[in-house]
Amino acid sequence: MEYKSNSPEETFALGKQLGEQAKPGEVYCLDGDLGVGKTIFTQGFAAGLGIDEPVNSPTFTIVQQYDSGRLPLYHFDVYRIGDVSEMDEIGYEDCFYGEGVCLIEWSQLIPEILPDEVIRIRIEKDLEQGFDYRKITVEGLE
Repeated sequence: MEYKSNSPEETFALGKQLGEQAKPGEVYCLDGDLGVGKTIFTQGFAAGLGIDEPVNSPTFTIVQQYDSGRLPLYHFDVYRIGDVSEMDEIGYEDCFYGEGVCLIEWSQLIPEILPDEVIRIRIEKDLEQGFDYRKITVEGLE
């Protein structure tokens, strides 16, 4: 499915809609260049899960866990991963295969450890369409 967003608020709203529909054990792979709105999308996703605490990108901690919603959210940002073995050190398998929901920014950097079934979300800019325009592609949802 393809969505068009013309503002950060619309990107947040799509994230929230998907968060409301999220099920235990799902892994969402969120990819796109720097500054396309991955964190805004994730904040909406967290809101859709009922998480009311501030959600920021865990760029330096790799993973941030949020337990205040209807499901635990494991928010990964693997941009700074030097080697995929670093994911073993943080116990990624417990997150990927647990009862919560995983959202992984920059997932294309760790393809060898992703589960076979994931939901892929790609956010892309198109400046010809406007500064705030984003094309958001979602694959793998039923």
